[in-house]
Amino acid sequence: MNKQQSVSTDALTASNKQTTLALVLISAVAPAVLTMAPVVAGQLAAELQMGPAFIGTLFTFELGAMSLASLPACYWLSRFNWRIAGTIAAVLFILANLGSVVASSASELIPLRIVSGLGGGSVMILCMGAASTLPQPDRIYGLWVMGQLALGALGLALLPNLFAHFGLSAFFALLAVLMLFCLPLLKYLPTRKQPGTDSTATPLSSGLPLPALIGLLAVLLFCVSLNGVWTFMGAIADSINIDAQVSGNVLAVASLLGIAGALSATVLGGRQSYRIPLLAGYAIMIVGILLLTGSPDEFRFTIAALGFKYAWTFAFPFILASLASIDRNGQLMGMANLVIGGGLALGPLIAGRMVEQLDGFQAVLLGSAVLAFFSLPLILLLQTNRAPVYGEPKHV
Repeated sequence: MNKQQSVSTDALTASNKQTTLALVLISAVAPAVLTMAPVVAGQLAAELQMGPAFIGTLFTFELGAMSLASLPACYWLSRFNWRIAGTIAAVLFILANLGSVVASSASELIPLRIVSGLGGGSVMILCMGAASTLPQPDRIYGLWVMGQLALGALGLALLPNLFAHFGLSAFFALLAVLMLFCLPLLKYLPTRKQPGTDSTATPLSSGLPLPALIGLLAVLLFCVSLNGVWTFMGAIADSINIDAQVSGNVLAVASLLGIAGALSATVLGGRQSYRIPLLAGYAIMIVGILLLTGSPDEFRFTIAALGFKYAWTFAFPFILASLASIDRNGQLMGMANLVIGGGLALGPLIAGRMVEQLDGFQAVLLGSAVLAFFSLPLILLLQTNRAPVYGEPKHV
């Protein structure tokens, strides 16, 4: 009997590893247009003569489509086979990017990017839902974030050379090829999320329960806070007369620390409660924001940027794992995708208006610190009597 149990456990572990690898690789490709946005934006301006406003609109359409993919997902996540749905979404993503390769104008590119965003967003939702079915989802979400950051950093390093030889089409062709290679990995995703053992759980189709609303609000505040600051980090450096080359070097190193933050979450994950890592991550993030206020010198700016980037990538996997712990059918993680995209889009929009209206970054920084501060107790509320996620070993 013990031998049979050991074989079964080994098989389960191997299956979990395959699922983890699949969702990390697939979800790294889907949002690549966002993680590689700085160099893609530059090429759009150089090759298609797009102005800053039009480039911003293009990215907003794609990001919005990725987020809005959550709305139909609330219907099909609990009704359709996830592998089949993932294959359809991935093929849609591939076709839209192949179409983008031959697009010759902005008017042709925008609808294709919207379709790509819908396909990529649907794939992301499936990966987030799959991660919530695995043991120790905090570690899985750490790898999830790390995969996106790592591919983004690699793209930022390689794309300039590819653009020099092949133009903008190289980027879209690369996305299509990468997702094509990911297609066989979809068979390692679950067919759907099995309901949890908690008989009191309320399906999202009958309304959002209070803990879900609290968790989603915490995620929204966190994302608005982080992207309102990170988007303007270079501009903040410029406003305090830090050399552009110096600030660029700092932000490049910060990107590496972002990968380290997600890796740290993976290493330190597997806890019954996420209170301590959440407190640590939020505290470092808020301190990093506050260090940017006033007139920081080069040293203080460096510490603030590095700490901020490390902290949010460290805290975010535990935030997602907190949501996953109350998700019973995968739909809550689909709604989380909508809230994350909305928060990331709202952050720069609100911050930009505040900078123009209030003539500086102080109000933005203080406001972002306040949003992060209020996000923390909301996400900590989900730690109370946290039920183990489906598949997660119960602690005794």
